[in-house]
Amino acid sequence: MAWANWLTRALRNSDLMIALAILVVVTMLIVPMPKWMLDTFIVFNFAASIVIALMAVNITNPLQFSVFPALLLVTTLFRLALSIVATKLILGTGSAGKVIETFGQFVVGGDFVVGVVAFLILVVVQFVVITNGAGRVAEVAARFTLDAMPGKQMAIDADLNAGLIDQEEAKRRRRAIEMEADFYGAMDGASKFVKGDAIAAILIILINIIGGFAVGFLRGQGDAMTVLQTYTLLTVGEGLVAQIPALLISTATGLLVTRASTEQAMGQDVVGQVLQYPRVLMAAGGAIAFLALVPGFPKPQFVMVGAALFGLGYLATRVNLLPPPPEPEKPQEQPPAPTGPEAVLPMLKVDAIELEIGYGLMPLVDPNQKGDLLERIAAIRRQLATDLGFVMPSVRVRDNVRLRPMQYQIKIRGETVAQAEAQPRMLLAMPPSSDSPPIEGVATTEPVFGMRAYWIEPHLRETAQRLGYTVVEATAVVATHLTEIVRRHAAELLGRAEVQQLLDNLKEHNAVVVQEVVPDLLTLGEVQKVLQHLLREGVPIRDLETILETLGDHAGRTRDVEALGEYARAALARTITHRLQSPDGKLRLMVFEPALEAYLRERVEQTPHGVALSLEMDSSRALLQAIGQHAQQMTARGHLPVLACAGNLRLPVRKLLGAELPQLHVIAYHEIAPNTNIEIVEQISRAEVMGALAAA
Repeated sequence: MAWANWLTRALRNSDLMIALAILVVVTMLIVPMPKWMLDTFIVFNFAASIVIALMAVNITNPLQFSVFPALLLVTTLFRLALSIVATKLILGTGSAGKVIETFGQFVVGGDFVVGVVAFLILVVVQFVVITNGAGRVAEVAARFTLDAMPGKQMAIDADLNAGLIDQEEAKRRRRAIEMEADFYGAMDGASKFVKGDAIAAILIILINIIGGFAVGFLRGQGDAMTVLQTYTLLTVGEGLVAQIPALLISTATGLLVTRASTEQAMGQDVVGQVLQYPRVLMAAGGAIAFLALVPGFPKPQFVMVGAALFGLGYLATRVNLLPPPPEPEKPQEQPPAPTGPEAVLPMLKVDAIELEIGYGLMPLVDPNQKGDLLERIAAIRRQLATDLGFVMPSVRVRDNVRLRPMQYQIKIRGETVAQAEAQPRMLLAMPPSSDSPPIEGVATTEPVFGMRAYWIEPHLRETAQRLGYTVVEATAVVATHLTEIVRRHAAELLGRAEVQQLLDNLKEHNAVVVQEVVPDLLTLGEVQKVLQHLLREGVPIRDLETILETLGDHAGRTRDVEALGEYARAALARTITHRLQSPDGKLRLMVFEPALEAYLRERVEQTPHGVALSLEMDSSRALLQAIGQHAQQMTARGHLPVLACAGNLRLPVRKLLGAELPQLHVIAYHEIAPNTNIEIVEQISRAEVMGALAAA
């Protein structure tokens, strides 16, 4: 129990143990060490290298061994310290412990020429083959991993927007991407330690042989040949003792940087993938057995190996690794089709959202062909409910023979609002920038953001990702497109039935606020119009309780739905501010110069269609042009374009912008939450607008 308690305390203080181990290594470089202790550390070095090599073989993801670069530095320093301690013992006493002497006598047969040749071959294999290859792969992997980071971040954002993952999962994936970039960057530098270790081994053995010969000859320990034999064997033994663990760790380095993330260990992957092609094994076995007919070749060995490969391939063909095909479903008896008016009435129904697909896209919705589009649509509904508080109506997915095979179109209330094409057997690759080199595939345009893209074959996924491309499946393309269309038309899709559903849900835990507003103060239709007013500009209506309380406070003075919507926006100031803040917590704004704002406020008029700016056409065009230029400047600097103005000016300006600048957010000063870190980055002056008007 005492040992168990001591081990538990040691593991809990592992950081102190590592620091102590590094101090011990540094002490080894200075303080003389007895032979028995050197033997102990050499055995520990062998054990550590074997553990590291087996870890590299058995992990399924390189990040599971992310401490490897730091561990590589520590083991390299430890191994060099052992070489220095052994050198001091060899030159000082003519002996270096049992392990080194055994390697010098038994392993190389006591012949120093054989030992030197074996050591040089070992160093050449490690330095020229493994170390150089692992270093090059680590360098390329680090560069490609860093280049692919923006694309992977965009893929995470696409899945988040499509509702496939939540915020926590998105954070976890982003953290994994950062860890992957840090790991391969560290591996790129750590591989240089291995290369330097191999060079140091060659220099150490030369110094030991020359120094040992000089020391032994000057001390009169025998003739030149005897001295050379003694010190060379000890030096070669020390070199082999150091380089065999170094070779194991170099091999582990190569395995880590060349492995892709899988769900199984390396051995299971190798066996599983090789056995998938039994004919290859049988053909290889037949070829090896045929070579036994060549005169001079050892026939038993060739026949035995060939028979083993052929037998392994034959056994693999006898094992059915594929699941049995699904049984065909029995056709169900359909009721007789209705006749008369009942046959026509269903045709009059208009679905809120329709997704029509060509026959070539049927695999996207067929679960038997691994189509997950229907599951993604369900995830979209959950995501929109979380983000906007909006219950998306059911999406009717149907095939349309009038469409091209790979075409799909999205309808809102029976009218087509978007259409595009997808390739179900291919992947969509989007470049990280406009000047990225093209890749092999079919050039196209990404349907949501209008980016240049390529439809590529699945086997080109890794190649595209190494070039920094964002690669998504066809179902993700359709789902993301559908998500953006629903967000854009959320106000149209919020009908009275959906509003009543939201009110019924709120009534279960706060019936008072619902009963006070509907129908005593406002009708269901008026509440619907207020909620549509909010959704039209992307303001979430999830906090329906606050919205209804605000409507109850102001509905006694006005029933203008636009005015009530502005009151609701003010009550949701924290929500609006949070959605517009930058990741660093700042709210960066574009504002009007006071003179221009006063000029515009004087021209706010009440019309039969609500408040509006009374401006001449040329003045409106000049104002739009100035606002658009400043919005582009904010976007170019990586900021979300947000225009802040006085409260009575917000809605008229938003109406003026209309469809010209839909991406620009317009907020009132009183819609900014208290204690918000604000930064004014753009200011629109009256002289600028008047100058544009004069130039026109």
